[in-house]
Amino acid sequence: MNLFQQIKEELLKCIFVLSSNGKLSEKAKKVDFSVEIPKEKSFGEMSSNLALVLGKFEGQNPRLVAEILAEEIRKSDKIINVEIAGPGFLNFEINNSLWFEVIISCLEEGSKFGAINSGEGKKANVEYVSANPTGPLHVGHMRGAVIGDVLANILEFIGYEVTREYYINDGGAQIKSLAHSVYLRYLECHGEEVSFSEGLYPGDYLKAVGKKVKEEYGSSLLGSSHQEWLEPISQIAVQEMLKIIKDDLKALGIRMDNFFSEKSLYDKGIIEETLSFLESKNLVYKGVLPPPKGKPKENWEEREQLLFKSTDFGDDVDRALRKADGEWTYFAPDLSYHFDKLSRGYDIIIDIFGADHAGYVKRMKSAVTALSDGKILLEVKLCQLVKLFKNGIPYKMSKREGNFVLLSDVVDEVGSEIARFVMLMRKNDAPLDFDFDKALEQSKDNPVFYVQYAHARANSILLKAKEVGLGVDLNNITLEKFSDLSKKEEKNLFMMIAMWPRIIEMSASNREPHRIAFYLYDLAACFHALQHMGKVNPEFRFINKENLDISQARLCLVRATQIVLSIGLLLLGIKPAKRM
Repeated sequence: MNLFQQIKEELLKCIFVLSSNGKLSEKAKKVDFSVEIPKEKSFGEMSSNLALVLGKFEGQNPRLVAEILAEEIRKSDKIINVEIAGPGFLNFEINNSLWFEVIISCLEEGSKFGAINSGEGKKANVEYVSANPTGPLHVGHMRGAVIGDVLANILEFIGYEVTREYYINDGGAQIKSLAHSVYLRYLECHGEEVSFSEGLYPGDYLKAVGKKVKEEYGSSLLGSSHQEWLEPISQIAVQEMLKIIKDDLKALGIRMDNFFSEKSLYDKGIIEETLSFLESKNLVYKGVLPPPKGKPKENWEEREQLLFKSTDFGDDVDRALRKADGEWTYFAPDLSYHFDKLSRGYDIIIDIFGADHAGYVKRMKSAVTALSDGKILLEVKLCQLVKLFKNGIPYKMSKREGNFVLLSDVVDEVGSEIARFVMLMRKNDAPLDFDFDKALEQSKDNPVFYVQYAHARANSILLKAKEVGLGVDLNNITLEKFSDLSKKEEKNLFMMIAMWPRIIEMSASNREPHRIAFYLYDLAACFHALQHMGKVNPEFRFINKENLDISQARLCLVRATQIVLSIGLLLLGIKPAKRM
């Protein structure tokens, strides 16, 4: 049950009536508006911008439109009071029976409460992490991993068939550098002294890979040419790095449905297939690009290249597909990879990038628009940096130098569940500070502890109720039994639970999984406040043997809270705690 949608439909009925009697135009029936719970409690239980939107639409004063609407809205049995605020906001007080119905709906629907099924029959591809297989995952990859994984969970919850995908960059120059670095470790295993030049990977994590090469090839690669050892060592290096990466993802509670190899694009001729498609659409040509912005023209060598007409689709400049020497550019396999995604029939394609890939967004969006004839729009979420703090001292990391903070280090320190929740405590495009000390506190300042404690507390209350013969019996619950739950703290909890379907809707449509983490914290706060009220005054306890009807109604509220906390935590990839 989505109470916000019910109220929106009630307002739409009013628009239809007013359009029919000439007080609003027929076009008003097509207006789009929102219904929300206002941040300020004094603004009512629900608020809508309908009059503001209609005023602009109708060319009238929004305040005047609000008065016309309010007169009609007051006839509704679902809205018991309406007030006009500011330039024309409509603030409502809702019939209490609707809040009570939400609780009953939650209890009936259980783990499906809030699943709006808007994605039913549709397919979504969410690509995330996609770190080069040149080393273990570090904390810089963790944020995108969690955001992508939770977003995939949300899309599945509302009915999408979701593919979680990792793009393996195993076809570029970085793999040659990796192989060279592993070869040096291989030589080291044979007692040779080695040194790493700039551009290689000196991290100790490659010592085990060098040993693996020695186990498979013995001394046969000693003294061999670069051409002889490059391919076999590249294969072993990528395989071993992927094992480490998969272990890191597993430790964070993340599973991938598909690991897609960049190398397969070359091996299967998909790049050539993509080029043929673009040529058939007259979207490629041979030309000369201008020098990059900020680069002196005297240092720029003009050369003819094969270019994609990305400016036709919103990009700043056309993009090179093939270099002057005939080699493919980095953009060519990226474009072909998304061509392959489109061939798999996805309705939604979402890429989770690190902030350092911001410059790639326009070109990739233009590519997908061109390749899909505008039918599919690529969605990109950029994840800003994570700064680590411990004992007041910032951690620093550098993947090439080998002194970076591993993802596994963070999971070992605080656990995967705390790590996941903290990564969602800021919107993806805002920088995030991860403080180890705060993450391990058992207090209100530790959000995952606070939310988990609320779930465990609800579980404990329900178990105690069962011991005294009380429980949640839907067959014995009527709307009238909820009518005695009139305290402010009880009403706040009703309203928070009613918000859940709306939170799911907004998290899914805006691709913003952090909304769920924020909401769960607020829901936990409302529940803890209500429980504290019972500590202060025994009359307000959840279990009141002197008043079984009100006890049963309050236990329904406890169970509904537990259900929503459980759904939300599971969507975040966190197992709800039964006791703490």
